[in-house]
Amino acid sequence: MLDRRLFLLGSAATVLVSAACHGQSAPVQGTSRVAGLSAPVEIIDDRWGVPHIRAQTKPDAFFGQGYVVARDRLFQIDLAHRRELGRMAEAFGPEFAKHDAVARLFHYRGDLDAELARVPKEVRDAVAGYIAGINARIAEVEKNPALLPPEYRILGVKPLRWDIRDLVRARGSSMGNADDEIRRAKLAALGMLELDAVIAPLRPTWKLEVPEGLDTSKVSDADLGVLQLGRLPFGPDTPTREPEEDLDRAQAGSNAWTIAGSRTTTGRPILANDPHLGIGGFGPRHVAHLTAPGLDVIGGGAPGLPGIMQGHTDRFAFGRTNFHIDQQDLFVLELDPKDPERYRHEGGWRRFERVEEVIPVKGGPAQKVVLRYAVQGPVIMHDPAKGRATVLGSIGMQPGGSGSFAMVAINLSRDWESLKEAFKLHPSPTNFHYADVDGNHGWQVIGFVPQRKKGDGLMPVPGDGRYDWNSYRDFRALPSEFNPQKGWFASANQNNLPADWPRDKIPAFSFRDPYRYERVAEVLGSHQRHSVASSVALQFDTLSTPAKQFLALLPKQPSAGAAPAVKMLSGWDAKLDRDSGAAALYEIVWRDLGKRMLAEIVPDKAKGLVDEIAPSELLRRAASRPAMVDTALASGWAEAQRLMGSDPAAWRWGTLHQVRIAHPLSSIPAIAAAFPAIEGEGSGGDSYTVMARWLGNGPGWRTGGGASYLHVIDVGDWDKSVMLNLPGQSNDPRSPHYRDQYAPWIKGEMQPMPFSRAAVDAVAASRSTLMPQGPATKGRGK
Repeated sequence: MLDRRLFLLGSAATVLVSAACHGQSAPVQGTSRVAGLSAPVEIIDDRWGVPHIRAQTKPDAFFGQGYVVARDRLFQIDLAHRRELGRMAEAFGPEFAKHDAVARLFHYRGDLDAELARVPKEVRDAVAGYIAGINARIAEVEKNPALLPPEYRILGVKPLRWDIRDLVRARGSSMGNADDEIRRAKLAALGMLELDAVIAPLRPTWKLEVPEGLDTSKVSDADLGVLQLGRLPFGPDTPTREPEEDLDRAQAGSNAWTIAGSRTTTGRPILANDPHLGIGGFGPRHVAHLTAPGLDVIGGGAPGLPGIMQGHTDRFAFGRTNFHIDQQDLFVLELDPKDPERYRHEGGWRRFERVEEVIPVKGGPAQKVVLRYAVQGPVIMHDPAKGRATVLGSIGMQPGGSGSFAMVAINLSRDWESLKEAFKLHPSPTNFHYADVDGNHGWQVIGFVPQRKKGDGLMPVPGDGRYDWNSYRDFRALPSEFNPQKGWFASANQNNLPADWPRDKIPAFSFRDPYRYERVAEVLGSHQRHSVASSVALQFDTLSTPAKQFLALLPKQPSAGAAPAVKMLSGWDAKLDRDSGAAALYEIVWRDLGKRMLAEIVPDKAKGLVDEIAPSELLRRAASRPAMVDTALASGWAEAQRLMGSDPAAWRWGTLHQVRIAHPLSSIPAIAAAFPAIEGEGSGGDSYTVMARWLGNGPGWRTGGGASYLHVIDVGDWDKSVMLNLPGQSNDPRSPHYRDQYAPWIKGEMQPMPFSRAAVDAVAASRSTLMPQGPATKGRGK
C-alpha cells in the first residue's frame, strides 16, 4: 500500500524530489547496446524533440519507436499498461485490488494464439519489435536507475516488462454508452422518454421504444455494476474520475479534411487532422519518424500503441476522426432462484463461465476474485438477492476485437487498395482520411458493426437470447468515397451517412451536432484556392455557429439589467477569440441560460437524469422564451463582473478559459513538486468551434479538452507539412521538451515537420545509435 504519510511530510518529500531531479533525461549522443535488434538503429532527435529512427529492417524501425516512447513517456505507458493488466495492487497496495479485478474482467478469455494468428506475420513482427524496444529501454533504466523517470523513485515502484500477448489480452473496461442506455430506461419508467432528446437528440432521427421484455421499473444505476467503481485511489483529494477520462464523451471527436490538388495553390492534395482528446494530464500523442527499406512514416502515435495514428508515409497522408458505431449493449439477465450461478437463456438455464483470479497485493495477502461471463460477455453486476445480473456485451471482447495491430498494418500499407487489408484489423469506429502522391484522396469508414438479432442498442435488453448478437461486420459494410466530385471531403463527427443509407443498417444514433462540420464545409466549399496556411487558419477558426444563432435572439428592448450585455454582444462577430470580452460574456450567459432552461422544462423527478441540454435544443426552446433570454443576459452580466471585474474593457475569454496541464497523480505532493504544472495562458474556442477547446468538468471555466495534436500535410512535398503536439514530446521536467510546444499551441504557431533525410539532418539536435547486444533475440515479445 502507498504510504501516504510520506507524501504528507514535507521534509521526506523534499528529499525524494531532490533525488528525483538529478540524472539524465534529454537524448544524448552515443551508442547503447540493447537486446532485441537485428542491426544498428540510428536515432536523430530534432530541435523539437521528434525522434527520427533509421533502421535496416521494419521490425527494427518499430523497435526504435518502442524505445523512444519508453525513453520519453515511460511512466505514462507503464501506468496504463499496469492498469489494463490488472496489476496495480502488487505495486500500490490493497486499495487497488478491486480495480485490478475490473481490469481482469475485461481480459479476453479466448485463444490468444489464435488471435495472434489473425495478424499477418509482417505486422506481428513489427509489433514484436515495438515491444522489444520498450523492454530494451526498461532494461537500460534498471541497469542505470539515474535514467528512471522521477515517479519511480517517488512512488517506490518498478516498470513492468511487456509481452505481445498482453496486447490481445487486455481489452479495456470502458463505460461506453451503457449509462445512456440506463438513463433512457429510467426516463421511460417515469413516462418521460421524450426528455432524452433534451440531452442528445438522436441522429439520424429515430423513435425511441422500450425493448420487448424489459421492465424499466427495475432498471437502476446499480445495473452498471463495477463500471461505477471510479478513480484509482492515489490520493485523498483527487476527483472522481481518472484524468485521462476527464474528456466529456459528448465532446469527443476530431476534425479532418482532404482537399484535391485541383483546389489547392500547389496542385497537390492537402490533408489536415486534429484529434480531439482530453487536455490537462499526460499528452495523448507522441511524434516519431520511422524509416527502413519499404517503410517511411511520420506522425503522432498513442503512447503504448505500436505505430503512427495520424501522419504520412512517403506515399500517402492519413488522418482520422471518430465515426459512430454502437459497439456495446447492456443485457439484463434473470438468475435461477435455485442456483444463482445459472441464468435464463433460450428457454432454459445456462451456467456462467467462472474464472478465478489471484491478485497479488503489496503489503498484504493476495486476493482471490471470481469473474463471471455469460454468452454475451462479462458480468458487471451479479445480485442473487434480486435474481438479477447485467452483462456488458462489446465488440472489444469479440474475437479480433483488439485494435493493437491496426496502426502498424496501416503504416506498412502502400496505397488505397493495400489499406483495405489493414482495415480488417481495425475494430474501433473511425472516419479514415487519405490522400496520396498520385493526386487521389478518399474517405472510408472503418470499424466493426455488431449484428443484433433484434433491437437498436439504445436501451438495456433482456439477456434471454432474443437480443443477442449474431456476428459483426467490418468496414466493407460501411460508407466510403474516393476522389469525390466536389474536390474535398471533411468529417467532424457529424452524421455523414449517405442520404440513401438503409434505415435497418444505421450503425449508431449518437452523431454530434454539425456545427464544426458546417463551418469547415463553408470554408472548403468556397471558390478560393486552398493552401497549407489556409488549412492551419481553419484549424484555429473560432467562429461559433451557436453564438451567431444566439445573437439573433437578443431582445430589441432589453431590461435595464440586460441592456449592457445586449450592447456588448450586439457588436460582436461571434468569434470565441481568447482576447474577446464578448466571448467571455457569451459563454457565461450561455451557461446561465442552459441552467434556467433545464429548471423550467425538466420535472423535479427527472432532474437527476436530465442535467444538460444540447445546444440545438437550447436555441430552439430559447426562441420562444424571450423573458428567459433577458434574465440570463442580466444574470450573466452580473456574473461576468464578479469573475473579471467591473471594467468590461478588461474582460477576456482567455482569462477564464485557462489551459493547465499537470501530472495525473499531482494530488500526491511529491509528484506535484517534481512535476511543475504547465500553465499561465488562456485559450479561445469552445465545444462547437472548429478550434475545439471545450470546458472541463465542474463549475470552472478551464479548458478540458480539444485538439492537442494537429497536423496539416502537403502531400508530396512532405517537408512543407506542419504540426503541433501539446505540451511537448517528453513527460520529464528535466527535458527541454517538457513544455516547449505549450506557447506555440496557445498562439496557433505550427511547427515544422521535417521528413526528407536532408531536412532532418539540417535540424538535428542529437544523434544516438542502438547496437545489437550479441545475436538477435528470439521471442521479441517476451
